Amino acid sequence: MNLTSSRFRLAAALLFPALAMAADAAGPIEARFAQLRSDPPSLYAFLLRMPKGGDLHNHVSGAIYAESYLHAAALDGLCADVRSGSIVAAATGGGCGENVPAARAESDNALRNSLIDSLSMRNFVPGRESAHDHFFAAFDKFGPWKEDHHGEFLAEVTRRAADQNESYLELMGMSARMANELGDKAGLDDSFEGTRDRLREAGLDAVVGHMRARIIEIEQARQTSLGCAARPEPPACRVTVRYLIEVTRESPKQRVFAQVMAGMALASLDPLVVGVNLVQPEDGVVSMRDYSLHMRMVAYARAQYPKAHVSLHAGELAPGLVPPEALRFHIREAVDTAGAERIGHGVDILYETDSAALLGHMRQRNILVEINLTSNDQILGIRGAFHPLTAYRRSGVPVALSTDDEGVARSHLTAEFLRATLDYKLSYADLKEMVRNSLRYAFLEEPAKARLQQDLEARFREFELSVR
Repeated sequence: MNLTSSRFRLAAALLFPALAMAADAAGPIEARFAQLRSDPPSLYAFLLRMPKGGDLHNHVSGAIYAESYLHAAALDGLCADVRSGSIVAAATGGGCGENVPAARAESDNALRNSLIDSLSMRNFVPGRESAHDHFFAAFDKFGPWKEDHHGEFLAEVTRRAADQNESYLELMGMSARMANELGDKAGLDDSFEGTRDRLREAGLDAVVGHMRARIIEIEQARQTSLGCAARPEPPACRVTVRYLIEVTRESPKQRVFAQVMAGMALASLDPLVVGVNLVQPEDGVVSMRDYSLHMRMVAYARAQYPKAHVSLHAGELAPGLVPPEALRFHIREAVDTAGAERIGHGVDILYETDSAALLGHMRQRNILVEINLTSNDQILGIRGAFHPLTAYRRSGVPVALSTDDEGVARSHLTAEFLRATLDYKLSYADLKEMVRNSLRYAFLEEPAKARLQQDLEARFREFELSVR
């Protein structure tokens, strides 16, 4: 043995014990991980225990499992429209008329199963509608549940995250639709400045104040449902939660602008709200027609509210879903025009004009892509070798795994890690880097982010030492 190298290793172990422990654990854990590839159930058990950092792309309404919506509907006295598979309001004066009480799904398995299949992608069989249409149609079927359930729904998502050793959630859980009336009053012309002034005159600050009060109420309801005030120790109470405001891109353009301005204003005021994202199908008629306009709106709002963050659904498209020319510019405009700091989905990257240059640009600017494997498969039919995850990683673009709509998709973050491992032959080190990315690129204030990153490394050390 080389005496010099032996002394160096001894000195390193004495000076840097944490690094030494990590190095000792890395070899066995990678070997164990490689063995588990041929045993998916055991691999799942391993991944369930593994620290996962944050879920950066999570729509609250789509994260709730159908069973929870059905239970809330039963408590609220709502009805089920068996023909459409929807939860609906009771008839005027009470009763369900031609529909049936939703409470019947608490004991009728046939009704329950048909509703769960309608409210999610469970057992979906192509036929009358595409997977894309069935997925997005589910959001209009959840029913007019009472706001009292908001806290318990958020608690459900938080508990699920804690059970999988997640430490951070960025939730798209509140729409900026409160600003719609302002948008209608102000209209929209070629001057964003003039429109902004009219929004302010119409009461933009008051609407932002109402939105802020609502988000505080929502967060308080979440913590109350979890019982965190009395017992802050449970894992679910230690999950850090922040919110992204949803802008509904299928709205008329004057409403989209008002929503963007209100959402960005709120994100610059309240630490609970970290940014804005545009939601609804990217291939929708208004989304496609006004896409470039929307990107310019976001760019303008970013200049007005530089403290607010922006992540954008962009490139949630696939060949055949839209004409080929529509695949060539969405991610580029989200990055170059709107100044997005993160991209959600990014599936059509290799169909973009000069995709190699765009990938290089995203790498240089450290623009993370939120990878949603299950929903990309279900909505777009993009899976395996047809998904650009490998291209992003090969180009050095940072990526993180996320869930998108885990309730509708019947998935969760551990399942996303399992799928990524099996489909792309990822190593434990690959997954660990994605986990670190999920906190590194989180829209979280720096002191809190630093604490979560330190905690993550401690969790990794504990986990890796337990894997022998």
